[in-house]
Amino acid sequence: MQWRSIVVGLVLLRLSVSCLLWLSFGLGQNRGNSWSRRTHGFKFEDTDSICPKVGEDSPQRSYPSFFDGSRDEYVRKYSSFPVSLKAKMKDMAREMFYFGYDNYMKYAFPEDELNPIDCAGRGPDVLNPSNININDVLGNYSLTLIDTLDTLLVLGNVTEFQRAVKLVIDTVSFDKDSTVQVFEANIRILGSLISAHILLTDPKHPFGKVGFEGYDNELLHLAHDLAVRLLPAFENTTTGIPYSRVNLKTGVPPDSINETCTAGAGSLLVEFGILSRLIGDSTFEWVARRAVRALWNLRSNETGLLGNVVNIQTGEWVGKQSGLGAGMDSFYEYLLKSYLLFGEIEDYRMFQAAYESIQNHLRRGRELCNEGEGDPPLYVNVNMFSGETMNTWIDSLQAFFPGLQVLNGDVENAICLHAFYYAIWRRFGALPERYNWQLQAPDVHFYPLRPELVESTYLLYQATKNPFYLHVGVDIIQSLESHAKVRCGYATLHHVVDKSKEDRMESFFLSETCKYLYLLFDEDNPLHKSDNKYIFTTEGHIVPIDQRFREKQWSDLFPCEEGALKEREPNHQHNISYCNRIPEERRYTLPLKSVYMKQIDHMVGLF
Repeated sequence: MQWRSIVVGLVLLRLSVSCLLWLSFGLGQNRGNSWSRRTHGFKFEDTDSICPKVGEDSPQRSYPSFFDGSRDEYVRKYSSFPVSLKAKMKDMAREMFYFGYDNYMKYAFPEDELNPIDCAGRGPDVLNPSNININDVLGNYSLTLIDTLDTLLVLGNVTEFQRAVKLVIDTVSFDKDSTVQVFEANIRILGSLISAHILLTDPKHPFGKVGFEGYDNELLHLAHDLAVRLLPAFENTTTGIPYSRVNLKTGVPPDSINETCTAGAGSLLVEFGILSRLIGDSTFEWVARRAVRALWNLRSNETGLLGNVVNIQTGEWVGKQSGLGAGMDSFYEYLLKSYLLFGEIEDYRMFQAAYESIQNHLRRGRELCNEGEGDPPLYVNVNMFSGETMNTWIDSLQAFFPGLQVLNGDVENAICLHAFYYAIWRRFGALPERYNWQLQAPDVHFYPLRPELVESTYLLYQATKNPFYLHVGVDIIQSLESHAKVRCGYATLHHVVDKSKEDRMESFFLSETCKYLYLLFDEDNPLHKSDNKYIFTTEGHIVPIDQRFREKQWSDLFPCEEGALKEREPNHQHNISYCNRIPEERRYTLPLKSVYMKQIDHMVGLF
């Protein structure tokens, strides 16, 4: 079966936002530095195997030979999944969502978030404006309610969806003295308002007639109002790259710094572009696309890579780290998703060139995921100019990347990378924010209920239908129930080892983590049965791939600039076709061979 018919024909993604990894462990001291000896100069296409083949009696015998595949506990555990258990896990995912949502509505609304331990609401930290961990996200605009709207429809609760929409219309205003991060306001608030508006008004949407009498495009008007309040970020910047923060009432604060991260500035195009095409005003797409082009034209001539922090006035790279995690993740994601939504060939060319540079300069390990000898193929953080490894950690945001690889048709590499993050989850019952692959230990210990591993699990299951990924979902749900559930919701894990908690439940837990878990086990969800094709934004909001988003009511204000790539024209009509074929029988065997799963488990310290 063509992967295109699976990946593009089913629900497609938030294949968002965040990376790969690599490590440097082995069986003994002879292999302990195998990764570090190969951190420079690796080319994806140059290598048949990065480990020498040796004889059976050699002390440097290859890692796979240490295991006997005939007695395989992995096959016994993962090769089947009872229908009754699938129904039970679907119910557990639903109950998880409602435990958090109902308590938010009871104890926190209209504030932005729920403190699930104290059963209280949380808003911006007005007494400490420098507390950007809170103030970048919370704008005093009922964040969790807005961010959750389309999840209610995914769970089939049309009545509560309509009630929530009316609450938003009646109670939410963006005329607030709140300084927020442009990126967070865009993906959590603007994206959700647009998604909910489309679901309310599109006669082809998958959830039936969810509109109600009297709805007069109020969500779209709110989205437009918010976007206008974000526009000052794009003013008075010589490069076209926006400031990272704005005050919703007064514009860019006078003390704003001239630095921003690549993901924050370059991941606005999906939401801004859809808004422009819904209202017929090119302004929003224009400024977002200008920012993407500006960042793209600052990439290294030597490697084709971008850094993670840039000065918006000078165009100089302040942060020269290139990776797939925090600060960069959704930039790559939105190049591909923007192409799928808008059909702009320029976006596809940029994505393919970026993906090739990632493979050439960030990827380490054996050439093939499921064949050969050597370390698992993983991705590292490197210097954008030299390609030299900069540190020995990965971050949890990078777990989005297998999902993006699925959307791009690179399913085999997605399988391998996902298995590594799953092994880390099994060891700690969560993904630490940063994990040091050299020390086999967390560098930053907290886990704020992030969705990235769940998202990649869901998308790999949609692509392969392999029961392995349902077992992954079970492990994730059980871990959350055991370690994160508290009196009124689910709490951030302060420390993934001792399981101490912080009193915060971020909005993405309901908008993404619970949504992807539910969809993983709900085979008959209308989203899966619809004739339409959908993607998920980087915040997990549902957007249809619709012809009306490929038609502009304006002429291009600027054509592709010099530097936009001309080569590698897509040989298809706006569908990804660089798709691997995986034999049908792979649905009934492990997606990654047991020997390689054991190798990864050993490398993260599971045995």
